[in-house]
Order: sequence, then structure tokens, then C-alpha cells
Amino acid sequence: MEKRPALILKLLTEEYIKTATPVASQALVEKYGLDFSPATVRNDLADLEKRGYIKQPHTSAGRIPTELAYRYFIKQLKNEAPDHQTQIILKPYFNDLDNNWKQLAKTLAQLTDNGIFWSFHRHDSYYTGLSGLLSQPEFKQLPLVYDISQVIDSLEEIIADIFDEIPEKPVIRLGSESPFGPFSSTILTKYRYGENIGLFGLLTPIRNDYPKNFNLINYVYNHIQSKE
Repeated sequence: MEKRPALILKLLTEEYIKTATPVASQALVEKYGLDFSPATVRNDLADLEKRGYIKQPHTSAGRIPTELAYRYFIKQLKNEAPDHQTQIILKPYFNDLDNNWKQLAKTLAQLTDNGIFWSFHRHDSYYTGLSGLLSQPEFKQLPLVYDISQVIDSLEEIIADIFDEIPEKPVIRLGSESPFGPFSSTILTKYRYGENIGLFGLLTPIRNDYPKNFNLINYVYNHIQSKE
């Protein structure tokens, strides 16, 4: 993708992740001080829409990223450690994961305002963070509340089905690739700790703060592995 439309797509995606509100061309120009005119941005947005990266949810709104846009956005992610305060919060849990994993899961749910699941050898699945997940704007739509309720009810079966195929490194599965349904995204990984093989991850709407959340799950995974 050329440099200018790539920048516009990146900014639109980041803005939508923050606000959950369709983004207009004028707002991009004004907020980010772009050197391009609103007309140029509108033309690029129209082209990005034709190419399937963004869509207009209704005629009077701005645009929102599609699944294709999120995939493009994810490819640009940089591997960075969480901020120092987050590292301080997480550090005590890594020394004794056998006794601390449940509190670690709850803390991750609080840090992300989304759901965290944890499972051992396909079974004994644990889930926390439902209130944070349901506070996301997407779940103002009652059908999605029903969908996520079905996911929670079937969590152990879903994890059992995917356990073998998940690698021992964090991966992102979103939309049509998410095992939890096309309305969702998950960042998950298998891990080894002593003689245990487990799986943990984050469950969110498709719109989520991928840079922050991927690096958070990756940070936790690396510290668990270092204690193996």
C-alpha cells in the first residue's frame, strides 16, 4: 500500500479503536494535523472503501475499519514491553504461577477491560472479566450479548477443540478466524510451566487495542516460559 493511504488507514483504525465511533475525513485532518486537504483524505478513504479496508455503516457517518483493515494493522505491530507501571503490577504473579494464575487472570482482565480465559490440558477452564467485556460499546446490541453468553457457556468445549492447533506463542485470531465467533477477536497462546501445558488468552470484540493487548499477552507468556 502507498505511504499516504497507509497512514490514513492507520490513523482511522487507531481512532476507531479509541472511540468506537465512525471516523470522518475532516476529523482526521484536524486531529492529526495532516498535511493533506480534507478532499485528498476523502478520495483516499473512498479508494480504501473500494478495496475493502473500510466501510461506511450508514450514509451520514464516517468510516470504520473492516476485518481486512485490522489484519493490515496487526501486521505493522511492534513488539514492545508494557509500560513500567503494568510490569510492576504483574511481576509478583510470576514467581508462583501455580498459586497465582487465577489472580493473574483477574488482573489481566482489569488491565484490558475485556475477558480472560485460562485452561489446563484442554479442561478446567476458567473465565473472568465478563463485566469489562460487556461494558464495551459493541455489546449495547442485545444479539451480541446473546452470542457472547453462548460462548461463555461453551468455553470448555471450544478450548478443547482448538487446544492442539494453538502454538506456543501468542497469536491473534479475529473475525472469521476467531474460534469464539465472527463478532470477536482473541489473542491467545499455549504455554508450558513445569510439567503443565496450558492455554490462556484475551477475548474481545473485533475492535480492541491490539498494540497494547498483544504486547501484554506476549509479555506474560515470555515471563511464564522463563520460569519453566
